[in-house]
Amino acid sequence: MTDIKIAQSVTAKHIKEVASGLNISEDQLEYYGSNKAKLPLSLIDEDQLRKNKLILVTAITPTPAGEGKTTTSIGLSDALNLIDKRTVVVLREPSLGPVFGIKGGAAGGGWSQVIPMEDINLHFTGDFHAIEKANNLLAALIDNNIQSKSKNLGIDPRTVIWKRCMDMNDRGLRNIVAALGGKSGGIPRETGFNITAASEIMAILCLSNNFEDLQEKCGNIYVGDTWEGKPVYARDLKAQGAMAVLLKDAIKPNLVQTLEGNPAIIHGGPFANIAQGTNSILATKMGLSLADYVVTEAGFGADLGAEKFMNIKCRQAGLSPKAIVLVATIRALKYHGGKPLAELTDEDTAALEKGLPNLERHIHSLRSFGLPIVVSINAFSSDTDKEKQLLFKHCESLEVPVALSYGWADGGKGCVDLAEKVAMAAESCESIFKPTYALEDSVRTKMEKVCRTIYGAENVILSNLAIRQLKRFESLGYADMPICMAKTQKSLSDDEKRLGRPENFDIHIREFEIAAGAGFIVPIAGNILRMPGLPANPASDNITIDADGNIEGLF
Repeated sequence: MTDIKIAQSVTAKHIKEVASGLNISEDQLEYYGSNKAKLPLSLIDEDQLRKNKLILVTAITPTPAGEGKTTTSIGLSDALNLIDKRTVVVLREPSLGPVFGIKGGAAGGGWSQVIPMEDINLHFTGDFHAIEKANNLLAALIDNNIQSKSKNLGIDPRTVIWKRCMDMNDRGLRNIVAALGGKSGGIPRETGFNITAASEIMAILCLSNNFEDLQEKCGNIYVGDTWEGKPVYARDLKAQGAMAVLLKDAIKPNLVQTLEGNPAIIHGGPFANIAQGTNSILATKMGLSLADYVVTEAGFGADLGAEKFMNIKCRQAGLSPKAIVLVATIRALKYHGGKPLAELTDEDTAALEKGLPNLERHIHSLRSFGLPIVVSINAFSSDTDKEKQLLFKHCESLEVPVALSYGWADGGKGCVDLAEKVAMAAESCESIFKPTYALEDSVRTKMEKVCRTIYGAENVILSNLAIRQLKRFESLGYADMPICMAKTQKSLSDDEKRLGRPENFDIHIREFEIAAGAGFIVPIAGNILRMPGLPANPASDNITIDADGNIEGLF
């Protein structure tokens, strides 16, 4: 069966029954129908959450073959519940653009899904729409101020970096001219759109600790400069209060369930190549307040998602995982070993062996955080015994526990071996993660430490534009912020064609961006799109609805 058919074949529990398993009373839920609800922030218990165990799921460098982080996360969570570890999985919300584009949804797969998958992949509880509206309110206030005669801040339209956003892949909106139509239309200027998941508002929502913090962070957004070169912030436009009001419900985490009826919290969805790529601090803390174990994931490979999870999210939230699960597939490793995509189901131990250095590099990088690692092999029917034996032997030589994961085919019971190894690792962990860099390090030093320790690069080279921008941001007092590296997810290097474990390479920083509200500097290597486009054959081609309202083709 397809993912959506599997999801539709399961009778979901009422959400109040799911909540009761976490000792949440009915009157504490904000219902969105019978199968999803918002959770009040009052459920977060800072003292309790420090006692429980956070498990991070990450992956090797992504390939077109797919790795299955979300499927593994859900299967692992169900399996931990099976072995009597009260567990909740905490995930990001999918973005509509990829749902209708090339990636499809992000609710897991097979028998390791969160439901209602149609709602989760579509409008859900409206969080993305609220983020979009808050983002676009600020954009409207900027243009209104430029036009205004009485309250004009003297904003130089050429310096405005704030863009509008929309949660859809639409390359036609990347670069536009706004405010056409004569005097009534405002002052024309070049601008553009980002996809909602790439908005700084999304990053802010996911890094906020409460309503006051959310409002303050919104006020700290840097939007551009005056004609005299002075920085202009959202608070100068008195935008932060109204923006926070638009986000008053979106800041609350969402409770749903897995196919096996176990609790799942889904909240936020920042991209991992331009932002921190993980669910909200509030959702993670909520899970840790309510369950003994929390399984969560970080976007793309460990070089992007896991690094930012540690150095940005955990640092700001004061959290530390007890174990890291590194997801790989035999198919993906063969791809890194040079095997063509169309031939990945063919047995090829030589290609697998050539691809193993990618796994090695990620293990080496993750060890720098000082936490236990478990390798999860997301299994497929095309995997052969010889290939499995080779991979297990290699992991044993690296002294890393490894388990096969059959979450797609068998749900929680297919991940019990993985769950037992993860629980053993987590319960033996007494250390706190080691950050890759100190906040007091210079921005250049921070980049060098990430690029050498996590990617395996040799040097960091800045363009002339990047040098000028860095001097500007340092002069504004942003040097002590963490960095959020933006580069291709397809390679450990900044060249997407260099698969496997590249060596003897440099990272080239083209430019910098500042996310002053979210609280990080963004060094950009290469051309990173904040507004994706649709492929020639988008997933939307196959999505339909029948006379009874049943959705087909969503995955």
